[in-house]
Amino acid sequence: MEMVNEIKKLVDAKKEAFLHAGDLVWEYAEIGFKEFQSAKALTDVLKAEGFAVEEGVAGIPTAFVASWGEGKPIIGLLGEYDALPALKHAAGDPVESSEIVSENGHGCGHNLLGAGALGAAVAVKDYMQAHGLKGTIRYYGCPGEEFGSGKMFMARAGLFDDLDAAFTWHGGAYNAITADHSLANLCAYFKFKGRTSHAAGSPHLGRSALDACELMNVGCNYLREHILPDERIHYAYTDVGGSAPNVVQDHACVFYYVRSPRLYQVLDLYERVKDVARGAALMTGTQLEIVLNDGLCDYVPNDTLSKLLYESFCEAGGPKFSEEEKALAAEFAKTFDPAAVADKARTLAAHFGPEVAEKYKDQILVEDIFPYHASDMISSGSTDVGDVSYCAPTAQMNVSTWALCTTGHTWQVTAQSGSDIGRTGTVKAAEVLALASIKAMQNPELLEKAKEEWKKATGGKYVCPVTDDVQPAL
Repeated sequence: MEMVNEIKKLVDAKKEAFLHAGDLVWEYAEIGFKEFQSAKALTDVLKAEGFAVEEGVAGIPTAFVASWGEGKPIIGLLGEYDALPALKHAAGDPVESSEIVSENGHGCGHNLLGAGALGAAVAVKDYMQAHGLKGTIRYYGCPGEEFGSGKMFMARAGLFDDLDAAFTWHGGAYNAITADHSLANLCAYFKFKGRTSHAAGSPHLGRSALDACELMNVGCNYLREHILPDERIHYAYTDVGGSAPNVVQDHACVFYYVRSPRLYQVLDLYERVKDVARGAALMTGTQLEIVLNDGLCDYVPNDTLSKLLYESFCEAGGPKFSEEEKALAAEFAKTFDPAAVADKARTLAAHFGPEVAEKYKDQILVEDIFPYHASDMISSGSTDVGDVSYCAPTAQMNVSTWALCTTGHTWQVTAQSGSDIGRTGTVKAAEVLALASIKAMQNPELLEKAKEEWKKATGGKYVCPVTDDVQPAL
């Protein structure tokens, strides 16, 4: 416990700096690849702490790598700081207001992710200095997780290749190690070009790009019956060609996410979706342009590092929330959809067992740490942490930063991520990540075991899901 207490003191000594940086990121609420002020808020702290910061890496102005120390082992901590569109909300306000949801907001709590990893990196540096510990601690500033897949481009640039271990975290409704696999994802625009005409006077002369989009969507909806149960296809219109019904739309675009359990599977499904789009173009006499925007690999959790992270979490203990924070969380809980509450109970039972679901069904803020076990389950979401996990052994954890049953990508997440609830969880994340990083540095045998497991699970070679001509969508 001596090491645990020392790390807690080191985190506590610098918490005002990294929490302030997180608050600034929350206020800036910049979306993917536009996080200029957010990146600066984080790099300012790192530079002040003596880290060597390389900015604008992988062709992304808001991506950076900050390093302290030298030589092996090299431990990486991943930080995120991008927001989501249309999710602005007042910090700590449990009352929904339709008047302030049109701007960006941290509806996934990435302001906390960047700050927690920052606190951990500085604490590790301070511990290394105090004890003469050899090695390198790196903070990776990873932009565009929500839109753009920043880590994928960073992985393609080889920035994670020499890591011995990577640790990261995410805010959430409970405390647990992320043991599930995620879905690989390819994101592409399907742009159709037709010919305009008077929809009533000369419809035979028109070729509708909007019809092509709709036929593509119909075709993909029929395709759903013949894909893997865990695969997902979803879309959004980015261009509907205009607002006049009496004009045949000569341009339209639909943006698709195609997800599968493994990278090789999503590459296959993507080809099938492209065939559907080509068919829609043939049926409508339109021209088709396919623009692959980005993509990401499935997440491969490393059991060796996950066990280390769980051990560190148990030693540091879960977050302890004040009575005021619990009361605030209870106010947020009043806003939850009953269907979402029921769905969360089913999710807890599936991931952690019916006993855990029953024990915590009536709790608002979870302070306990859920039990860890390696899992073959596949979550329904995607993350570019998956690309890192194909480059180096990787482990991830969830820390309570909002009320149980909070649904991601909502105004409730934005509001809680700007409150003391989120800050309390962020400090705990910094403690656990720092403790796990130092333990990993001190245990070369464990790192070798993690590496062997990683090689067996991934083949030991990163394969980028997109071709070299695909560049960050700046």
